[in-house]
Amino acid sequence: MADLTAAEPPARAPSTARILRVAGPLVELENTGGVAMNDVVLLGGEKIPAEIVAITTSRVTVQAYEYTGGLAPGQCGFPLGTPVCARLSPSLLGGVFDGLLRPLSAFGERLTAGTGADPHPGRRWAFDAAVTRGRDVGEGSVLGEAGTGDGLRTRILVPPGCAGEVSYLADAAEHSEDAVLAVVAGTEIRAVTHWPVRRPRPVRERVPARTPLTTGQRAIDLLFPVARGSTVAVPGGFGTGKTLLLQQIAKWCDADVIVYVGCGERGNEMADVITEFAELTDPRTGGHLAERTVIIANTSNMPMMAREASVHTGATVAEYFRDMGYDVVVIADSTSRWAEALREFASRTGELPAEEGYPAGLASALAAFYERAGAVHTLGAGPGSVTVLGAVSPPGGDLTEPVTTHTERCVRVRWALDRELAYARHYPALSWSHSFSRDVDAFAADPDRQDSVIRRATVAGLLAEADRLADLVDLIGVGALPAPERVSVLAGRLIREGLLQQSALSPNDAHCTPTKTAALTDAVLTVIERCRSLVASGTPPDVVEQADFTALLRAREEAAPDDTATVRAARDAVLAVLGEPP
Repeated sequence: MADLTAAEPPARAPSTARILRVAGPLVELENTGGVAMNDVVLLGGEKIPAEIVAITTSRVTVQAYEYTGGLAPGQCGFPLGTPVCARLSPSLLGGVFDGLLRPLSAFGERLTAGTGADPHPGRRWAFDAAVTRGRDVGEGSVLGEAGTGDGLRTRILVPPGCAGEVSYLADAAEHSEDAVLAVVAGTEIRAVTHWPVRRPRPVRERVPARTPLTTGQRAIDLLFPVARGSTVAVPGGFGTGKTLLLQQIAKWCDADVIVYVGCGERGNEMADVITEFAELTDPRTGGHLAERTVIIANTSNMPMMAREASVHTGATVAEYFRDMGYDVVVIADSTSRWAEALREFASRTGELPAEEGYPAGLASALAAFYERAGAVHTLGAGPGSVTVLGAVSPPGGDLTEPVTTHTERCVRVRWALDRELAYARHYPALSWSHSFSRDVDAFAADPDRQDSVIRRATVAGLLAEADRLADLVDLIGVGALPAPERVSVLAGRLIREGLLQQSALSPNDAHCTPTKTAALTDAVLTVIERCRSLVASGTPPDVVEQADFTALLRAREEAAPDDTATVRAARDAVLAVLGEPP
């Protein structure tokens, strides 16, 4: 059992309480006073951790985080007087944890409550100081870095609420996580710290999110970009590719740290994620991508209450690295199964149900989670950001159900996945007609991004025109359309197959840099413009439609992720086939 208690001593001194009733994971104890909502209670001789969810004058209701078999009325509960906390340390990077940030390598072992569970017991971390003894520092200031090798290093910060003179500083050597690295104004600072998972970490100020996050997926970066510090919903029915898309973004986006929360996912999918991350090479450092990734795997067969806490745990871990000045991406897959845990929990406590049985506070819970995203000025480490990407799995693909509708009210970007595109083997199955990005307006004000704004507007207009003609083509056939409209239908096909479609299995096409995206977009638009010129000059549309566009359509897979020369060569080859307008 991991350390679920805060680092500070409890402000309350509760006494031992007697268990009155056990109903599965829901346990009632007598109220002996000195307790508060969300406090941790250890149940029975096995010290099963639980969280207080309701308090009356005579009873306290708790929800257990583990199996309660063997627990019976009359046994004792031990309120700790502190909320559920996450153990934050350098050992998070590269680790795999459950919803309470307990290392899965130790999951199943019955560890002593309150001692913590270090995923790397006995491991020591090289500490390099960034300040000198006797210097005055403020809260959030960087005291040094701890880590191993050339991977991402954890910055040791002055905790919130602490400021003053550095009276002690550890030597530049290897230290354990529990070793005192510095003393500031009488406060001992270690590599390991604790923070309540439901309480956002403080920042100096929030700032507008205006720097784009490059995901490596052309359809997203071109049409529906997201800013660092923004929020994204990814709704889609079963089999539309939500998990695959989010995994690709986790692998290839340009964030500093990835926090992947598998909330209620299937065990085999999480096993695939862990295996791939362990084997994938990080293009930044040349090491393994897992070295800058934290995986929280609370699968569908794990305790429901831990699933409910997993998204808060993921947000806390992200804020921990954000405060160091890093850009962090939180991927929650999926928030629908988290909402189902809220519904199950609400039904056990007798809460009055709202839409489809979900609790009335569902909208507030979703908003509170997404609100923890943002671009900020940290207390002392400069700018940082947390970007939240949440998958939504509506039952039966119904995008009007409560979780989807409430989520879309509090996010800035929506990447809706289309079932028909997915069944047509079009990856990513991103619906350009049902997706949106409010971050585009922020990017449009940047003079350096005017070219990308123009490309996006042009491509979006061509896709809208092709979609408008699609139903008419199904009804009367493309041959009955006027020549300009037939070129519009051809343009939609070239954009879909030569630009928006992407192969997650191709070494060249699994991810795409902004330069290659721009080159492919310009190539496709140039070819479309040549087709329009030919038709406007009297060339029969049949001749244009029957031209060989293979070189253009295959350029995305033949060119390396940052290869623009191959794309230009493919464009020139197709232009040569089309010839000059008469």
